[in-house]
Amino acid sequence: MTAVATLPDGFRADVEILWDYHDLGHELRPTDVGIGLGSHDLGVAPFTAELFHAGLFRRIVFTGANAPTTADAFPGGEAVHYRRHAIELGVPAEAILVEPKATNTGENLRFTRELLADEGIAVSSAILVSRPYQQRRAYATARKLWPELDVLCASRPLPLDDYITGIGDANRVINMLVGDTQRIALYAERGFAIPQHVPGEVRDACDRLVQAGFTSRLV
Repeated sequence: MTAVATLPDGFRADVEILWDYHDLGHELRPTDVGIGLGSHDLGVAPFTAELFHAGLFRRIVFTGANAPTTADAFPGGEAVHYRRHAIELGVPAEAILVEPKATNTGENLRFTRELLADEGIAVSSAILVSRPYQQRRAYATARKLWPELDVLCASRPLPLDDYITGIGDANRVINMLVGDTQRIALYAERGFAIPQHVPGEVRDACDRLVQAGFTSRLV
C-alpha cells in the first residue's frame, strides 16, 4: 500500500475503535521510575521527559535496541537515541539509564528489571511510556512478567489524526494497530501476558481491517 499521511475515511470508524481500545486512560501519579519503551515513535522520548519535568518520577530507563523499522532512523539504537533526545530537552544525563538490547516488549521489561537490580535500585511502581497503541499490550506484559510492580501506562495525548500526521504513514499506523490487537489475545494464550477482555466490536473492527489488507504486522 502507498504511504499516505492522512487516515482514509473508509477505514476511520474501525481504526478509531482500535485506537480507543488500546488507550487505557490511566490517571497518572508519581512513581519510582519512568520506563520509555523503544519503537519507531520518537514521541516517546519527549513525553517521558515531560513527565520527568512534571515530577512524576526522578529516574528514567529507556529500553530498546533496533527493529527493521528503526534501524535507519535510530542507527545507535532506540534507547540510545531516546536518551540523547531527552537530554536535549533538559533531563539530567545522570537521571537516565539505558537498556540497549531489548527487541520486544517482554525483553524491554525483563532487561529493565535486571538493569535496575544490577544498579541496586529498588522500584515498586513505574509509568510505562509507549506509542499509543502499545499501552494495553505493555500493561498486560508487565502484569505477567513483573506482577509485583504497580504499573501505569501513558502515551502522548494526541488525537488519532495528529498522531498519524506526525508518523507520516497512515498505513503503518493501521497495520500496527491491527497487529497489536491480534497480540492481546495471542500473547495471553502463549503465556507472554495476562488475558485482556476484547469486546466484540474490537474483534469485528480488527477482522474488517485484516480483510482490507492490513496484515503486515500480524504474527
